[in-house]
Amino acid sequence: MSIVKTLASKPWLGGSDASDEPVLVNAFDLPVEKVGLRVFFIVATALFMLFIVGYRMRMTFADWQPLQDPLLLWFNTGMLILASVALQTAKRAAANEQIARVKQGFYAGGALSLAFIVGQLTVWSQLSADGQFVATNPASSFFYLITAVHGLHIVGGLVAWVRTLSRMRRMESSVQIRLSVDLCAVYWHYLLVVWLVLFILLLST
Repeated sequence: MSIVKTLASKPWLGGSDASDEPVLVNAFDLPVEKVGLRVFFIVATALFMLFIVGYRMRMTFADWQPLQDPLLLWFNTGMLILASVALQTAKRAAANEQIARVKQGFYAGGALSLAFIVGQLTVWSQLSADGQFVATNPASSFFYLITAVHGLHIVGGLVAWVRTLSRMRRMESSVQIRLSVDLCAVYWHYLLVVWLVLFILLLST
């Protein structure tokens, strides 16, 4: 299998081959989906690093007016932490083929992630009510941009979550379900780490 096909594959969504066994990439001895997810992490990390550098540079200008961070951000952070824990629980249960526990953890992870998204939208609403819009000042512009991009990554993860849930309901191969749950858990852990870094950045200014 060519590396081009590997990079073009959909990360974290699980195998699409007719075979029950995940396709391995010999150079990495990993399923195609895991390689694709790692490549995605590299690209996404570069993007968020650019945001962080731009944020730190822009805040040195005279027109920078720091925002008062809404307390709801703490609650939202807690929701994302719990979502990551729930998906890790589902991952461990999948490794032991404990289907009932997999579903419990997976449902919980999705619900908590939705709560995070709703919470972030509520934060936007609170800022708008306080007169802090996207174009109000550079600090508010960066806040909306950073939280929007991170939120879109969560939404993308929820698309994969729905597809994995569909696999469970169709009672597909346990190998493919285990791979999909594993990829979702790793993806959520990554987004949690990214959010914690962004959260600290927002609190520090």
